[in-house]
Amino acid sequence: MTRNAPLSEARDRKRVMADYDALPPALREWLAGARMQWEPRSAHRAWRRGLWKGLGRTSIARAHMDALEEAAIGREE
Repeated sequence: MTRNAPLSEARDRKRVMADYDALPPALREWLAGARMQWEPRSAHRAWRRGLWKGLGRTSIARAHMDALEEAAIGREE
């Protein structure tokens, strides 16, 4: 089982990078300036929720992401 660990780690890294590459450009731009590390799938899920709340406006989605990040940082302190 441990012999395959490096292979599965490499596959996981490729999957994460593929997920990141598939993100919308506006979300990738926001993630570049984010203060904490986000998993691509969870970031995309939160972004879609922000877009839904903002009726498709990326400015509202960015504000939603900022609020989520602030809340998460506040919980860590």
